[in-house]
Amino acid sequence: MSKLEDQLLQVTKVIEKQVDAAIEKIENLDVNDIENIRQQRIKELKEKEQKRIDWLANGHGQYDELKEEKQFFEIIKKSDNIVLHFYTNTNERSRIVDMHMKKLAPKHIETLFTKINAEKSPFLSERLKIKIIPTIVCIQKGILVDKIIGFSTLGNRDDFTTDVFEWRIAQNQVIEYEGDLTIPPGEQVDKSIYKSGRKIRSGIFNGEDDDLDVEEVLVGEKPTQSYELTAEEEAELGL
Repeated sequence: MSKLEDQLLQVTKVIEKQVDAAIEKIENLDVNDIENIRQQRIKELKEKEQKRIDWLANGHGQYDELKEEKQFFEIIKKSDNIVLHFYTNTNERSRIVDMHMKKLAPKHIETLFTKINAEKSPFLSERLKIKIIPTIVCIQKGILVDKIIGFSTLGNRDDFTTDVFEWRIAQNQVIEYEGDLTIPPGEQVDKSIYKSGRKIRSGIFNGEDDDLDVEEVLVGEKPTQSYELTAEEEAELGL
């Protein structure tokens, strides 16, 4: 017997032992064990359904716009996972992002997909360092976990697929993703592009973008224009 055959035989024996142990465990279950498993499963299903109800009540499952900056502070209190698109009316690529966000919103109800006009939200744009349009920020439990600037990490092309957009958003677990996070769907784009520092620039927010410390997301000066923080929000943000 060759060394390889011997190794395969040993692996087969280990697997057989694991299968036998699993079967024995099942056979030894009594009525109480089975009932406990059933009750646990029912509990998990009820909790999952309640989450679904809460998500839908908080606007998940659809792609709407935040009409004013104050709404941002409201949604981060209600939703653990948020994908926020900063757009302008004159930016053509923002319309491309809209198309993909509309498709993903009902697919991933665990996450709130929304957008806000960067020109009408100077406070958020400044604090989140929005310099390039479109920019998508991914927020998890009030913390910025990812920032997609232009289409540079989407293949530097306008015709990327929704699958690629979904894969890119999923990189920091802001949505539940069952695919392979290490490889773009369909190998649509050259992997070297994802390592590039180049940015697609358009709109009025042109300029180099600096990395944003996650702890800076909700900390900053009061907005100087139309939006005013309440005393409660000031306390929460440490202002």
